[in-house]
Amino acid sequence: MNQSEPSSSTDFVRTIINEDMSTDKYGGRVHTRFPPEPNGYLHIGHAKSICLNFGVAAEYGGISNVRFDDTNPSKEETEYVESILEDVHWLGFDWDDRLFYASDYFDQLYEYAVQLIKNGKAYVCDLSSAEIRTYRGTLTEPGKNSPYRDRSVEENLDLFESMRAGEFPDGLRTLRARIDMASPNITMRDPVLYRIMNVPHHRTGDEWVIYPTYDFTHCLSDSIEGITHSLCTLEFENNRPLYDWVLDQLQVFHPQQIEFARLNLSYTVLSKRKLLQLVEAGIVDGWDDPRMPTLSGLRRRGYTPQAIRDFCYHIGVSKTNSIIDIALLEHFIRKDLNQRAPRVLGVLRPLRVVITNYPEGQVEELEAINNPEDETMGTRKVPFSSVLYIEQDDFREVPPPKYRRLIPGREVRLRYGYFITCVDFIKDEKTGEIVELHCTYDPETRGGNAPDGRKVKATLHWVSAAHAIEVETRLYDRLFLANNPDDVEEGLDFKSNLNPNSIEILKGCFVEQSLAEASPGRTYQFERQGYFCVDPIASQNGKLVFNRTISLRDSWAKIAKKNPI
Repeated sequence: MNQSEPSSSTDFVRTIINEDMSTDKYGGRVHTRFPPEPNGYLHIGHAKSICLNFGVAAEYGGISNVRFDDTNPSKEETEYVESILEDVHWLGFDWDDRLFYASDYFDQLYEYAVQLIKNGKAYVCDLSSAEIRTYRGTLTEPGKNSPYRDRSVEENLDLFESMRAGEFPDGLRTLRARIDMASPNITMRDPVLYRIMNVPHHRTGDEWVIYPTYDFTHCLSDSIEGITHSLCTLEFENNRPLYDWVLDQLQVFHPQQIEFARLNLSYTVLSKRKLLQLVEAGIVDGWDDPRMPTLSGLRRRGYTPQAIRDFCYHIGVSKTNSIIDIALLEHFIRKDLNQRAPRVLGVLRPLRVVITNYPEGQVEELEAINNPEDETMGTRKVPFSSVLYIEQDDFREVPPPKYRRLIPGREVRLRYGYFITCVDFIKDEKTGEIVELHCTYDPETRGGNAPDGRKVKATLHWVSAAHAIEVETRLYDRLFLANNPDDVEEGLDFKSNLNPNSIEILKGCFVEQSLAEASPGRTYQFERQGYFCVDPIASQNGKLVFNRTISLRDSWAKIAKKNPI
């Protein structure tokens, strides 16, 4: 597995690590971790964090853990754990024997909490969650002390033990840190460390009825695992003083937290809470819907791990939040698939073509190139016969200006085949729709070249009707119409920016016969159409369904040449 890529420049994260290495701060160690919460599926934003954590560790000869911060059993499921592990592996990274869970440390975390109580740094509070918010104050007004803040150490120890024993209902009491209710950083105003939750845990079952909060658990888990560089996104910057306080009060190993800007992508939402809304409302067909920015959705759509890694390494890390143009991600997908995807012939909206002067019953095997970017992929044989399918858009009875494809009396080239000329067409008597073309071919132009050197203005893709395989194709577009889906009028939410045409399902499409044994998840380039992936879920019982991964046009690459990043 490829766990790192060359860094194009030294960013601020690596600058910090370089300094730590030069001063032997951690004995020459670099130990990172990827700490997902198992309350949803990973998305493209998590891929940036995965590539950074595993990539940095590999660059410096270090190691990286995967650790699930599973401290909220009401929102966590084994399904999420399994999907996250699958996604990390799919991206090309491995944690070896370093798979951990915060729940592995529940006993130790409880003892740390007891230690804080004994040191007078934590107390049991009877305020409700709403009351705690009120007592906390605002950005401009200090908070006020809880009336339970001055309980004795003995009373706090007894109450905390009773909390663990399950003697109180949910929400009746919490354990809070005793810090400073007047702190300008609201996070430091006696934050909650433990809460009562009578909810079974997906790993520990009913063993616990109190659970540590994320802020208490996260920094201590890093400390327990000996993490040297705790890489977090910018929203955790305000929490760093709390993490420092916890570690300092307990006098335990102190990792260095470094915050970087999370990935924000245009025409996309990357909030697990909002993605869950789309799933639960049935707006998308599950977490792995190919329109979703989840790694499972992107994988099902045909995105490759190499392309996603290349994208993540290209955008790098910074301390400033910004929105990355989704066209840049699409550029890396095209670039990668252009190198690896076999070329095939597929017709999405078929129009029947009869070659009237081609010998009836004759079938030729024409040689087609599998990938012009990779000679080692070789060639294949595609059958050619007197009846073909071409795209409906490739013929016009009355052409618009600058139309170069097939019209009555015009000669065009068939890819890998012959020159043909339309001599007649048949219309449906009721609808007036053109349903069949009659053409002639020039037998001297086999392979697409004329002996006399004459040129044509267009080359069309096609499939032999007698040999074609009928399939379903699903054409996906961006899920949202707005560059920033959260930018909405008052009273509306991000769902008001949904694209009503984010999917178009086409039945009765035809592809060449070589795709009869196409394996689930395999991606191909349908010549002139785009890249298409065999849907691993919908393709069952002999039915083939192709998801369009992406179109062929790459406008971002043209822009990048004029304005290089």
